[in-house]
Amino acid sequence: MALTLHQEVLTLALLDPFVIARSEHGSGRTSTTVIVELRDERYPDLVGVGEGYPDRFYGETPATMEAVFALLLDAVAEPEMTADGLTGAAAAMDAAIAHHGAAKCALDIALHDLAAKAAGLPLHRFLGLSADVPPTDFTIGIDRPEIVAERAARAAHFPALKIKLGGPADLQTLEAVRAVYGGPIRVDANTGWAPDAALALLPDLERLGVELIEQPFPAHRLDQLRWLQERSSLPIVADESAVTIDALEGLVGVVAGVNVKLAKCGGVGPARRMLDRAKELGFRTFLGCMEETSVGIAASAAVASLADWVDLDGNLLLEADPFEGLELGPDCRWRLGDGAGLGVTRRQAA
Repeated sequence: MALTLHQEVLTLALLDPFVIARSEHGSGRTSTTVIVELRDERYPDLVGVGEGYPDRFYGETPATMEAVFALLLDAVAEPEMTADGLTGAAAAMDAAIAHHGAAKCALDIALHDLAAKAAGLPLHRFLGLSADVPPTDFTIGIDRPEIVAERAARAAHFPALKIKLGGPADLQTLEAVRAVYGGPIRVDANTGWAPDAALALLPDLERLGVELIEQPFPAHRLDQLRWLQERSSLPIVADESAVTIDALEGLVGVVAGVNVKLAKCGGVGPARRMLDRAKELGFRTFLGCMEETSVGIAASAAVASLADWVDLDGNLLLEADPFEGLELGPDCRWRLGDGAGLGVTRRQAA
């Protein structure tokens, strides 16, 4: 076999507690992610690094990822190390097993990192994409309104803030944030609202300068999403309802935007194709992330030029990122450098 894979489960402390509407009680203090190193006997001096964030909401854990990696490696066999060849590798993974987006993501990122290193190109250039990417927002989890406001003030240099809602004090939280922050606010309820409550909030969301509403209702309730979008001047963005490219057709006429995440859809190549298809269908596009290291964020940043809005702050939520090399500019845009592949390396202390 040409490919061999080593995996490592990392449990990383978060800088601040990070709670969302569907978080388990007591969670939000650490992030668990899976880093992989891929070797190809055709390139004995190179290692491809990838990352997949297992989210129980999508049925994944580090154990499920470990269970399917061998199957995925067998499916891709000896891929052609070009952008088109890696599209074929992603299709082979999908044919081998459905779902398992985080496992596919980890392997797909590693393949892209390795292929770009073999070509001597940074990943965005290997893909033929621009290094000019939108600035990232910064996300703040659910907490008491005064604590959320304190964190918002600390992050006031970001051009937009994403505020997690779906808790007991949503309006008070937004009022507190607006008192200390003058820029656009994006709200994400992570399926935590009921239709009547969401409708009642709309006038206040508009008054407070909210830019978009992400996934207010359960993933399968497209009827409720359509109902709210018809009544809202603000774009509704599907996240949990938009896992892969296959969901897009069914969301036409339902919501105004979709949130694409590498860990959901299966990696760099699938994310690029999903962003392109979403644009073709008339959606606004949001490129999001999980609480990932710089490996996952660098992979996402490589396709960020295709998105309207960017929420690539997962590594900024960590107390200590075990990888280095990805730099955030003073304008809050990720700087895509000239180094081959993802451009990130493991910190010596890590």
